[in-house]
Amino acid sequence: MELRQFGPLGRRVPVVGLGTWQMEGNDRESAILAIRRAIDLGLVHIDTAEIYGRGSVEELVGEAIAGYRGAAFLASKIHPDHATYAGTLLACEKSLRRLRTDRLDLFLLHWRGAQPLEETVRAFEELKKEGKILAWGLSNFDVADVERAVEIAGVGVVACNQVLYNLTERDAEHVLQPVCERHGIAFVAYSPLGSGQFPSRGSWRGDVLEGIANAHGVSARAVALAFLARRPSTFVIPKSARADHVNQLAGAGDLVLTRAELDTIDAAFPLAPPKSKMPFV
Repeated sequence: MELRQFGPLGRRVPVVGLGTWQMEGNDRESAILAIRRAIDLGLVHIDTAEIYGRGSVEELVGEAIAGYRGAAFLASKIHPDHATYAGTLLACEKSLRRLRTDRLDLFLLHWRGAQPLEETVRAFEELKKEGKILAWGLSNFDVADVERAVEIAGVGVVACNQVLYNLTERDAEHVLQPVCERHGIAFVAYSPLGSGQFPSRGSWRGDVLEGIANAHGVSARAVALAFLARRPSTFVIPKSARADHVNQLAGAGDLVLTRAELDTIDAAFPLAPPKSKMPFV
C-alpha cells in the first residue's frame, strides 16, 4: 500500500483508507470485519464522525479497532453546531469514549457553520496540547473558508480538507484542490465511488473502467480510486461494510495507471466547467 505525506503531519498515511458514512445501515458484524480487514490490508486511515448514526458508528468503529488501535490512523469529525470552544472540547471527549481510545489521530470540523472559526481552532489547538488529538483539519470547506482557516491557524497547521470528489464530481480540481496543495493541506476524497452511483458493467463508462481493470488484474473500483488519487496530495476513503469489497478497494493502493489510461478515463468522465465564478489558480 503506497504511503504519502499527509499534509503537514510528520507521518505518512496510506493513499487508500476506509470511510464509515451510513455504516449504521449495514450488518454490524460484517462492518466490523470489514474495518478489521481494511487495517490488515494496510487501509489504516479509518474515518468516522459523531453524527454518523448519532454516534453509533463511532461505537461500531471503537469495537472494530479494539486490539488494532496502534495500527489505525483514526479520524473523526465534530458537527459545526457543537464547535464552540467548550463544545469542541466536550465533543472530542464524547467521541473518544465512543471510540474506546485516548486520542484521535485527526479531528475535523465537519463543515463550516455559524460558530466562530477562531474558537474552534483554539479548542483544536488545546486538544493537541493535551494529547487528545494529534492533528486537526477541515471537511467540506470551500476556497474562502480554507483560506480563512489558514489565516487563523497559520501555515503548516491545517492537516487536510475532506471533500466530495469522484469521477462525476470533479469540480474541486478547478480551484479547491490546487489551493489545498498550495497550503500543503492534504486533499481527502470522500464518497470517491459515488455513493451507489458507480458506473455499472455494460455501460460504456463502466466498460472503460473494466477494460483498464482487466489489464491490471484489479477491480474497476480500484481503477477509479487510482485515477482520483493520481495527484500526490490526494487520498481516498471509500466506504465498504464487506470484507470482500475491501479486498477490491485495496488494489488501488499500489496501482499506477499509464498516461494513456489516465487520458482514457479523463475522456470518459470529463471535467465540467467550474460551478463557481472563482478564478482558476
